[in-house]
Amino acid sequence: MGTDLNLGEFLSGFLMEAEEHLHSVNRNLVATGEALKNNRPEPRAVRELFRSVHTIKGLSAMVGAEPIVEITHELETILRTADRAGGRISEEHLHLILQGVRAVEERVQSISRSGLAGLSPAPVKLLEELTAAQGMQPSRPAAAPRLELPEDIQRSLSASDREQLVQAAIDNRQAVMVEFSPSPANAAAGLNITAVRAKLAGLGEIVKVVPRSSARAPTGISFILLLITEAPAAELALAVNGTLADIHSIHAPNEAAPALIPAAAAEPSTAEVEASWQPSEQATVRVDVRRLDEVLEQLSTLFVNRFKLERVAGKLADKGVDTSELKAVLAENSRQLKRLRTAISEARMVPLAELLQRLPLVVRGITKDSDKTVNVTIVAGSAEVDKAVADKIFPAVVHLVRNAVDHALENREERRRAGKPEAGEISIRCDDSSGVHLVLEIKDDGRGIDPEAVARKSGRPLALNEEELLSQICLPGLSTSAALTTTSGRGMGMDIVKRTAELLGGSLSLNTTPGQGTSFLLTVPVTITIVDVLSFEANGQVFVAPMASVEEIIEIDRALIVSVPATKNMSRRPSLIQHRGRAIPLFALHSVLHDDEAPAAPKKALVIKQGSAAVAFGVDRLLGKQEAVVRPLDDALLRIPGMSGATDLGDGRPTLVLDLSSLGKVLLREPAVTA
Repeated sequence: MGTDLNLGEFLSGFLMEAEEHLHSVNRNLVATGEALKNNRPEPRAVRELFRSVHTIKGLSAMVGAEPIVEITHELETILRTADRAGGRISEEHLHLILQGVRAVEERVQSISRSGLAGLSPAPVKLLEELTAAQGMQPSRPAAAPRLELPEDIQRSLSASDREQLVQAAIDNRQAVMVEFSPSPANAAAGLNITAVRAKLAGLGEIVKVVPRSSARAPTGISFILLLITEAPAAELALAVNGTLADIHSIHAPNEAAPALIPAAAAEPSTAEVEASWQPSEQATVRVDVRRLDEVLEQLSTLFVNRFKLERVAGKLADKGVDTSELKAVLAENSRQLKRLRTAISEARMVPLAELLQRLPLVVRGITKDSDKTVNVTIVAGSAEVDKAVADKIFPAVVHLVRNAVDHALENREERRRAGKPEAGEISIRCDDSSGVHLVLEIKDDGRGIDPEAVARKSGRPLALNEEELLSQICLPGLSTSAALTTTSGRGMGMDIVKRTAELLGGSLSLNTTPGQGTSFLLTVPVTITIVDVLSFEANGQVFVAPMASVEEIIEIDRALIVSVPATKNMSRRPSLIQHRGRAIPLFALHSVLHDDEAPAAPKKALVIKQGSAAVAFGVDRLLGKQEAVVRPLDDALLRIPGMSGATDLGDGRPTLVLDLSSLGKVLLREPAVTA
């Protein structure tokens, strides 16, 4: 009796596996591209590329994603050829592989959105180009350093292994053969081959581990580990509990020599490639992000229930009931929820380095057919950001990088005339030191932005400062490109970048110097899900605002307030209040939100920093600090400057989450305030 197999049940697992391997593919493509730029092979990266592409092909065949199978089959053939050549790959091959990987990524995303039904066929032209490229074998230098290794070890090496060891000699790096002999004494000391591998991996790069028979080994078996390292021989001997006699250099002086073993004889099979891969020792579990979203949803319910309990406890206390024990339980519950919040938030974090690692590939694709050379530097450190934020900011960063390549960086001839290096520089640096906000700097050393050209294109007056210049280049439809290209000229993008930052509760700023370059600062919150908020009341209505946006809370002294005369240009009338030796604008929050006069003068003010300036918002009463799950206002019709979302404080009614920083920027741009 036949059984109908619903392949759709496997799609969730397929997507997680495929995305993980695509991440590995992108990381190794970057490594291969960097090696190619320095005119040297990267055997290990090419081997990992082959393994990942082969796995994606198998996974796709299992769920019936035939277009992906077709593309990965052609990619696999090219990568197998490169692996046979010791990791050598041409610029043309690498560009085709990039195109193939992008095509695979697009189809994996399509499956994620609409299942197999929405899967588009494999591009015919791409398949033809990949097939045609398979006959081109990368060239290899005739002269290479000779490896001094025992014959049985030589035979165990693949072309990729050998190329890795040879390249180490070319780069003046030390390659050694380390012998480890298991014994009862070593076992008693907890030293086995697994422990030795871990120790040596911390001292260098393990190329190969080969077991062999050994008459002098206590167990009759020893392990030969081939290692590229900078560590001294004494330290290596200590790691294997051996002597200097167990450490041997494997490099002989450079000389023209044929390969020690024909490449075909050492060619690895697909099974050998998979077997040679060593899994990470770090224990990880892949989790569908939708499950994390569900956990977050349940956590938000716990927060709301805690708020309700606090309200009930407050009412009981008002009636004279002793609630000391209940308050102690609530305090402990609050601490537990805070720890749970931290754990869930950390589970949702993704490393910025992983998010940004594709940018060099993006730049390589843009510059392939241009007369520009671009170096990309990424400094992300250990910075992390919530998955929801990462998904929104990555397209914005890609657009800023594309703009830098297309508009900012000069071609090689222009740079020579300007006295600059031929290769342009783009750097992406991350700063999450505040723990609350992530600051991304996208900087280039190009021609800078010409305010006069922007003014002509926009039909606006000449920008007097960089804030006005940013506003002009972010106008929808504006483009300073003289011609339409595949990457720019449509006037779409900068307005979306700025809007993305603002919708996340962040900001975009600009710094440019003619002839020297431009930098954009993209500031976004590390997480937009659970945040610490300050709750307050304005004319009887409760609002909350993220604690990170509030610089200071002050008492309003009516004697220190100066009224500003109203003019016909003013939509709202601020006051000025003396604060720390200077006058800052003061707005009654109720008047700003409702466009009328507050019935009573506010008693407290929240001071919000605006770069070097500041603005204060008057409120009636502070209610306290608490955690809140913020629901973004995704409906375009509900997007109002100064309002970033809503939350539930336990009373069953939605409470508006105010973005006082954005609201302050809007108000400070009014003529009467900036005068």
